Amino acid sequence: MTTAVATIETTRLLLRPIAREDFDAWAAFMADEESARFIGGAQPRAAAWRGFLTMAGAWTIQGFSMFSVIEKASGRWVGRIGPWMPEGWPGTEVGWGLAREATGKGFATEAATAAIDWAFANLGWSEVIHCIEPANTKSAAVAARLGSRRLRQAALPPPFSDKVCDIWGQSHAEWMARRR
Repeated sequence: MTTAVATIETTRLLLRPIAREDFDAWAAFMADEESARFIGGAQPRAAAWRGFLTMAGAWTIQGFSMFSVIEKASGRWVGRIGPWMPEGWPGTEVGWGLAREATGKGFATEAATAAIDWAFANLGWSEVIHCIEPANTKSAAVAARLGSRRLRQAALPPPFSDKVCDIWGQSHAEWMARRR
């Protein structure tokens, strides 16, 4: 398993580890009620800073974390997508969250596809999951476009243990068969 810090390019996006210059856009994303609705809810800037550092620190401690997603045409930060597995998590997740103005453009599917390819190639995972609140129909649609299916329900670890999510996912073999 190699976990070298990666930069991934897709047709329209650049996925790279979180950088200090991403924070203002990250904080605005986390302050937006609609964007943050299914990822813990809107947060003040100070709380967003702690979450931002958690994601950045995961690169150092685990060798992976969500990527900052940069729209190549504009150079702006549009979201975070990638591998995520904190202590107690229900599995090896590739998750996503996009700024409101970046939704509806296919960015989540494009970036998640690249992140799943990277995770399977570099992290030795046997499956990928997506933790999706049942009311989050837009994320469920992204998961379906990725070829995932609803596998089970699970509670998240504290401080989100009051949340029961649908666990969508697929095996590495299923992913590879779909990609052929």
